[in-house]
Amino acid sequence: MRSRSLLLVALASAGLAIGSGLAVAQSPVPARPAALSDNLPVPDAPAPKVSKAWVVMDYATGQVLAGENVDTPVEPASITKVMTSYVIAAEMAAGKVKATDPVMMTEQAWREGGAATDGSYSGFEVNKTAPLEQMEKGMVVQSGNDAAIALAEHVAGSTQAFAQLMNAYAKKIGLRHSHFVNPHGLSAEGHVTTAHDLALLGRALIRDFPEAYSYNKIKEFTVGPITQPNRNLLLWRDASVDGIKTGHTSSAGYCLMASAKRGDQRLITVVMGDSSENQRAVDSQALLNWGFRFYETHRLYESGKALASPKVWKGEENAVQVGVAQPLLVSTPRGKYDHLKATMDLPKALVAPIAKGQRLGTVRVMLDGKLVAQAPLVAVVAVEEGGFFKRLWHDLLMWWQS
Repeated sequence: MRSRSLLLVALASAGLAIGSGLAVAQSPVPARPAALSDNLPVPDAPAPKVSKAWVVMDYATGQVLAGENVDTPVEPASITKVMTSYVIAAEMAAGKVKATDPVMMTEQAWREGGAATDGSYSGFEVNKTAPLEQMEKGMVVQSGNDAAIALAEHVAGSTQAFAQLMNAYAKKIGLRHSHFVNPHGLSAEGHVTTAHDLALLGRALIRDFPEAYSYNKIKEFTVGPITQPNRNLLLWRDASVDGIKTGHTSSAGYCLMASAKRGDQRLITVVMGDSSENQRAVDSQALLNWGFRFYETHRLYESGKALASPKVWKGEENAVQVGVAQPLLVSTPRGKYDHLKATMDLPKALVAPIAKGQRLGTVRVMLDGKLVAQAPLVAVVAVEEGGFFKRLWHDLLMWWQS
């Protein structure tokens, strides 16, 4: 991820009129010789030929770089277990469960998801316990349906109650088109998601619970006498890939949510309903290679740093420093950074008192006339109300200027 500043022209402190509420941003980056490919359009992403839906997302910004049917409902199959992992990690962070908890492989979990079923299983013995951390690795690496059920029962008492937690957390992290009814992903009425939602879910797991995410790069896991490999073939083919999860049912097809980090840049891909285990890996690899080749991530503005100092009326200070509360990042085609243009939308008149962190406006970043990023502008420092005579004088000036 590149870290270069896209500086904004100050408002009143630079003598720029603010009657329209807009301030033009400029990039002072020195000109560099243009690469031959800089002015060429980005080629189309290598779309999987068979899949029902797919997406490429930049992890840092959450921007969708390419995709098809990204909001079309699809069955998540065992990618569901990423949501299960998120819930477990969140409940662990809240102190409600621990990694060392003994988790019982109940008879129900064994019957519904064990070796006697058609699905993937972990192999933990029925009516015996294993530490939660080990049970979770059996779910993540081996895609064990039995482990997913046992974990859901331990965390929430039943799979039905756990599904309610899944949906509550899904809403919290912004999954708008997903509904979960079980922790394992076997086909069930009403158990649906979208490619876009799954990419957002993968992003949330990496961001919020990196330790839980790290289980996804384990290549094999042993329970008792049985060692099973991770079904994500990209872990063996691409050293930059460290997750995330495979899935397959007869109705869902072959699915893969993948993530890779090269340098400071991370991408997430989702391929749903592919034709085979190998093809989902091939298609995901092609999408990752395309994304890394043609896009890059930039950190435009740091949090808490002043981008401009617009005029303030009736304050102890005559200007207020404004900036962003969170770092603002953007994904652009490679070679297009210098084409970014930013504008600040601020009120015509800012009046004290102004609290630190108070939202004052919006900064928008455009590329070739299209909005690629935006963020609230907030006061970096507080501005207290001025004295009586200054407020009276500014009242007169504001009336006169209006």
